[in-house]
Amino acid sequence: MKFKLGDFVRFVDEKREGYVTKIIDSQTLGVTDEDGFEIPVAVSNLTSVHGHGVVAEEVDAPKPIQVNVPSISKIENGIYVAVATDQKAGNVVHLHLQNQSPNVLLVSFTSEKKEKYSGLFHGVIESYQSSLIYSASLADLDIWPEFTFQILVFSKADIKPVDPLVIRKKFRAKDFSTEQKELPQSKNKGWLIRLDDLVPVTIDAQKLKESFFKSPAEKRTVDAPSKEIDLHIEKLRDDHHFLEADEILQIQLNYFQNALDAAVVHHYDKMVFIHGSGNGTLRDKIHKLISKNPHIKTYMDARKEKFGYGATEVVFK
Repeated sequence: MKFKLGDFVRFVDEKREGYVTKIIDSQTLGVTDEDGFEIPVAVSNLTSVHGHGVVAEEVDAPKPIQVNVPSISKIENGIYVAVATDQKAGNVVHLHLQNQSPNVLLVSFTSEKKEKYSGLFHGVIESYQSSLIYSASLADLDIWPEFTFQILVFSKADIKPVDPLVIRKKFRAKDFSTEQKELPQSKNKGWLIRLDDLVPVTIDAQKLKESFFKSPAEKRTVDAPSKEIDLHIEKLRDDHHFLEADEILQIQLNYFQNALDAAVVHHYDKMVFIHGSGNGTLRDKIHKLISKNPHIKTYMDARKEKFGYGATEVVFK
């Protein structure tokens, strides 16, 4: 008999019950009893308690579950990992890949640990839906594998196809350092971790037209950005010393995209983004996004006498 994390089980040879909170190996599980103690127990010495949990077919590969998640206005479009705490076993978490966009995602999800790879999930995630991709004990975070998300983005809209996304993620304690919040369309609490924000957004012309007739209370105000945006991380975050390189880049790109969108809303004719020279990674990413933006007429190096080669000037249509 095999179990999954979060199952409620009973010991065969003694009067004790608890939840499966750790998978030690194929023959041994960690079971946390009502006193909060985690006890290693042989699988053969456990039986499932019906009405509390459901016996799974796999120990370490939970079945993908399609969950209908309607569009949520409070969450920006993108790809997220929703990490939900188990309602029965608090230190067990379930990771759902959430497609918070109008596009369809074709996903391959694998893990890597000490150069050993394992395929954990593959499938199609429809727009505004999510799938369960992984479950584990948060207490074992240090020994979680590194994950790779390979994603193809499909859209029926008249937009240029984007390149396949390859996102590598090693979850760390700081990903779970914030207070747990109620997850979208779920009564469970947990964390919402953004993987990528470069998924194209489809604009519904009819809805945009309707928004012009909304009352002022219904409209969201977009502040006018500065015409010179400094993307150096020390200008954006006080805690930049604790951030990794990929996190810094993502924050800079988010800030860039938000400022660019706000400039379009306020009908700017031009603006300057200061990205520095460095190794050119941020500059190349920004230029790639600019080249795909339908609202931009052209772009060029900003005034070299002022910025050197560390800034880009954008001219809007």
